[in-house]
Amino acid sequence: MYTEDSIRDIVAAQRKYFRSGETLPIKWRIQQLKRLKAAVLARQDELIAALQADLGRSELEAYLCDIGPIITEVNEMISGLRRWSRPEIHFSGLMCWPSIFTKVYKMPYGVCLVISPFNFPILLTIGVVAAAMCGGNTVVIKSSSKSAASTAALKKFFAEVFPPDYITLIDGGHDVADMCLAQRWDKIFYTGSPSVGKHVLAEAAKNLTPVALELGGETGNWCVVRKDADLKDAARKIAFFKLLNAGQICININQIAVAEEVAEDFLRELKAAFVAQISEHPETNPEYPKLITNTAYDKCAKLADEYRNRIIFGGIGNKENRQYAPTMIYPVAIDEPIVQHELFCPLLPIVPFKDAEVDSLMDVIADREHPLAMYIFTKNMRWANRVMQTYQFGGGCINEVCIHMMVKGVPFNGTGHSGMGAYHGEWGFREFTHPQTVLKGSTHFNLSLREHPYSGEAGKKKMKLLRLFER
Repeated sequence: MYTEDSIRDIVAAQRKYFRSGETLPIKWRIQQLKRLKAAVLARQDELIAALQADLGRSELEAYLCDIGPIITEVNEMISGLRRWSRPEIHFSGLMCWPSIFTKVYKMPYGVCLVISPFNFPILLTIGVVAAAMCGGNTVVIKSSSKSAASTAALKKFFAEVFPPDYITLIDGGHDVADMCLAQRWDKIFYTGSPSVGKHVLAEAAKNLTPVALELGGETGNWCVVRKDADLKDAARKIAFFKLLNAGQICININQIAVAEEVAEDFLRELKAAFVAQISEHPETNPEYPKLITNTAYDKCAKLADEYRNRIIFGGIGNKENRQYAPTMIYPVAIDEPIVQHELFCPLLPIVPFKDAEVDSLMDVIADREHPLAMYIFTKNMRWANRVMQTYQFGGGCINEVCIHMMVKGVPFNGTGHSGMGAYHGEWGFREFTHPQTVLKGSTHFNLSLREHPYSGEAGKKKMKLLRLFER
């Protein structure tokens, strides 16, 4: 059992270790990242088994969504860290004469708290910890109590691979999380819901601790299917994504808006895609993931029952296994409650709209909280590019789903109710480092320009020089 005193001791030990300077050398950081990668590869069977126990994830899906992305991410860090960490050198400018050069060092924050979620407990723990390590920090992890098997596997993993003064994992419920948040940290990274994100931010504000939040979005992620879209292609990709982790994904499609001119054809294609990929009875298919808890299952089933008369596919589940079929609900009006909050389950409400009124639809979406992702299917690239460049959301795809977050070298996260900050690759290094500006002064040839007197002839001459320098 953890107490505030025991957690405070853990933080103090890590702060002492950080201040020793052990984590600063780039060569040392690369060695630790290589150790992390080797440990993931060596223990992947244990991690995959934990994902199977918590979420019913098959071996292939676990590797696709957790193990593989971690290896790719760490490889990018190992190859890029020397370049990312080089100090920037800037010309100081005439105003700073005779100091010629100023450097910007990329300094680690120090002792970091990483609070990870249940839906991708391996990826969103090890992946974020890797970014913190890349930046030269120490890390305390508070993992989710909902994904108990993964938390146990991760606790064993980190204890065997790294000393606790460098990386350590704390398990427990919300009470333990609050004890963690009560400590003074140098950086906090939280992944989860907007409601808890507000709590994390409020607690961090007490110590003015910088925070990164990766949130799902208050009103969910939209997928817009226009009448000129390739319906079979769109349905195939949407079905794959909604089946993935049984919809428990922060960037998953929360609701679809489909042009009513092609709605019947699209619905037929989407049903066929679900059946082709997971069979007519996914609730008994061992490859289909399960909901994380009985409470999550009951919440999903209850909401489905509220829309029972509009369910056109799915709507059945297996409570014993916590599997609930992907469920299409049609038609749904854009102002109904089900499309105004994040679902985080296999339910898929579908909103018809007139294609000629698509811009009005987009304005309604824009008036709600910023989503973490946006997906649009259309052949009208002019319209699609305008949407992607003028609407606010975390990231997205045109005629594709989810794989924008797998691209190397690009940032991932949301804005507003879907998050703050960004990570992945170099962006993760930036998120866990502070740009520290240092000017090196000279003891010779210093101008008296900045010194008094500011009036009289001397002041006039200084003013002329100031105006000259500032051009």
